Amino acid sequence: MPLSLMNFSLVESPLTSKEAIKILERDDYRCRYCGLDGRESFENALMMTVDFVTPRARKGKKTPENLVACCKPCNAIKGTKVYSTIEEARAQVLATREKLRETWERKTARPKAKAMAAKS
Repeated sequence: MPLSLMNFSLVESPLTSKEAIKILERDDYRCRYCGLDGRESFENALMMTVDFVTPRARKGKKTPENLVACCKPCNAIKGTKVYSTIEEARAQVLATREKLRETWERKTARPKAKAMAAKS
């Protein structure tokens, strides 16, 4: 059980392993935001989790309609923001991922990688 940092007591996990596996199987182990295939490799499988579309922090319910399979980077990007639809959340997450990718490439890509990208 996770530890509550407010009063250092144990709190119930949001989902049981069985509930999480049910959602991952329903969504075929594919991130509903970016499309990462969790069955493609072991590394991808380690990245998969279940997200509350409307976060619990915003009174989101633990219902199948409010739960989706997603990768940990998309889950972190989405955070506790509230969207009216999964499509709206997906669009925002993908836009943010693209901005992060551009920043990363501009600041940290090795010169050879930058040169190869310029040739493309």
